Order: sequence, then structure tokens, then C-alpha cells
Amino acid sequence: NSISSLNPEVLSSLTLAYIGDAVYELWVRCYLLSRGPQRVNDLHRETVKYVNAGTQSKFVQLLEPLLDEKEAMVLRKGRNAKSGRQPKKTEMIDYRRATGLEALVGYLYLLNKQERLEEIFSRLVELVEREAGKI
Repeated sequence: NSISSLNPEVLSSLTLAYIGDAVYELWVRCYLLSRGPQRVNDLHRETVKYVNAGTQSKFVQLLEPLLDEKEAMVLRKGRNAKSGRQPKKTEMIDYRRATGLEALVGYLYLLNKQERLEEIFSRLVELVEREAGKI
């Protein structure tokens, strides 16, 4: 059994979000490492700026108009999926949007759409850096 045998079309939104969460965080960590050596504590603090429901929710709002019909549907289904989990210290709408984003990332990853993922992640970097006042 391999990743290439997984069909994202038949997986639940929460399963796609489960994969997407890991892909998203790994991408953020690799991106931060690519900027040069840093202390692990600093890397963690920077990672949290990207990997939190509030940032992901803002990002979804900016990203939605740029999605094609299928991507928008995957994001919407992920956002509407009932996880049965009440998030701590997070608004439910932010948590739901973040789940939608993670479902989209999982979907694109399993389809091996690396170029599209890079495009989406580069937009995320622009958002976070703009909010941090770096650009």
C-alpha cells in the first residue's frame, strides 16, 4: 500500500484534513529552516504564527477567490465537516475554516499537485509576513 494508491475523492473531509495538517506543518517547518539556521525555540515560535486556526482562517478568506470549483468544494466540505471536537481558545468558525484549509492541502497532496501547493503556500507566506510588518 502506498500514497499513490490513496484516492482523495473517496476519503472523508476529516481524513483529508488529518493528512493536510501534517503536510501543512511540515511545509511550514521546512520553509522556516530554508531561511537559515535558527534556535529550535525560535523556530517553534515562528511556526506557531503559521500553524494556528486564526492565521489559517484569515488565509482561507484570502485564498477562497483564487480556488477553482473543485478546490472550493473540498475546502467547503472540510469546513462543514463535524469533528465532534470543541476547540480550546479558538473560535469555532476559525477552527472550521482551518479544517477546510487542511482538507484542501491533504486533497492536493494526495493528488500530487505539488506546484499548486507551492503556489498556495507562497500566498500564506505573503500573508504572515505582511501581518508581521515584514513586507
